[in-house]
Amino acid sequence: MDDDRWLEQLADMTDVATGTPERAPARLKAKIYSALVNEQSETGPLLSLAATKAAGNGLCVFEQTIASLPVGERIGSMNPCSICHARILAERVDHAPIFWPHCPYVGFHRSRE
Repeated sequence: MDDDRWLEQLADMTDVATGTPERAPARLKAKIYSALVNEQSETGPLLSLAATKAAGNGLCVFEQTIASLPVGERIGSMNPCSICHARILAERVDHAPIFWPHCPYVGFHRSRE
């Protein structure tokens, strides 16, 4: 099961467990996602961006740029979210103004109304 789906299921279970329609704040979800990806990268290299794209997964605009550059495996397997301004906004601002496709942080900040 991929991490995004697992996090969505975890959030859904939390809503059911509390009996309220409230969800965890988007900022908290963004921080948890960042922490999980950082921990995963500490245990070994992440799947390269080229391999991620080849597997049919979308890349955000910044990941796509890095994937199209002639860079080595080390750079291609880094986590560009760790230096992206979208992550910083997502972790610190409610309803962060980030809209580009395939950014993992966008889904956390979609309107819940």
